[in-house]
Amino acid sequence: MENFQMRTDLALEARESIRDADTELRGVRVEEYYHEEEDIRVTKVTIDTKNAAKAMGKPMGIYVTMEAPAMVEPDEDYHREISGRLAEEILELLPGAEKEQSILVVGLGNREVTADALGPQVVDNLFITRHIVKEYGTAAYNCSKMNQISALEPGVMAKTGMETAEIVKGVVEQTRPDALIVIDALAARSVRRLNRTVQITNTGIQPGSGVGNHRNALTQESLGVPVIAIGIPTVVDAATIVMDALEKLLEEEKELENARYKEKQRLHFAELNNMYMTGKDIDAVIKRVSFTVSEGINIAIGETFMDS
Repeated sequence: MENFQMRTDLALEARESIRDADTELRGVRVEEYYHEEEDIRVTKVTIDTKNAAKAMGKPMGIYVTMEAPAMVEPDEDYHREISGRLAEEILELLPGAEKEQSILVVGLGNREVTADALGPQVVDNLFITRHIVKEYGTAAYNCSKMNQISALEPGVMAKTGMETAEIVKGVVEQTRPDALIVIDALAARSVRRLNRTVQITNTGIQPGSGVGNHRNALTQESLGVPVIAIGIPTVVDAATIVMDALEKLLEEEKELENARYKEKQRLHFAELNNMYMTGKDIDAVIKRVSFTVSEGINIAIGETFMDS
């Protein structure tokens, strides 16, 4: 619909939107895997060309989406399996994962806004090692090699008066990590993916892009080190929910496709354009999935070189 944009941070949904519009798109490769035992579907979207990146509204790179329908349930065993799969995907995208590295984990978001608190809560559960290794060496952990893990919670501009990218760049220049892992809450188009999906990408991240609040990007180009971004959609644009519902109800009502109806739609959706919806149990969900993500990171980079 004219003047209405369905907002999503998920490359998988951007690809689905293009496919639904019956548009042929070159330069995008899609691979799908289904792990039946864990009921986890993994979709890998690779954007190879600038034209494809422009059409999808996403930078060139690799986007891995893990869909786990039961991720909102308080099943510790299931969440442990998700963490294991997440660790595998992180190691696939992280350059030099086989070597000892210094890695900075950045938890984006506002701790006081529950739906935006994923990043800070992930940082709370990380296995931080940099200060110990620098002080006592790897012998402190009874191992021969150990990644140096540090973490940062930069907060939001309303509290700090600084762009997140400015804070992160300053820390990167001082600590010189080999790579960054950035965690942020995302926006989805589909309600069924809310809190049930994890996206991992090697393209970095632009904080706030899913809710139309664009901030400076955190990418390898802007920071000088590889950036892996991990996100879970915790909100859905209210206008998108209503639009999807109307499309399903009126898909056969061709007579409503007139100019007057479109103008009414434009006005109604303009009122909804800055409203976002989340689940009623979002506080419990964020606490649960943030621990799942932190465990995936801990498994991938915190325990890789530890002796058994």
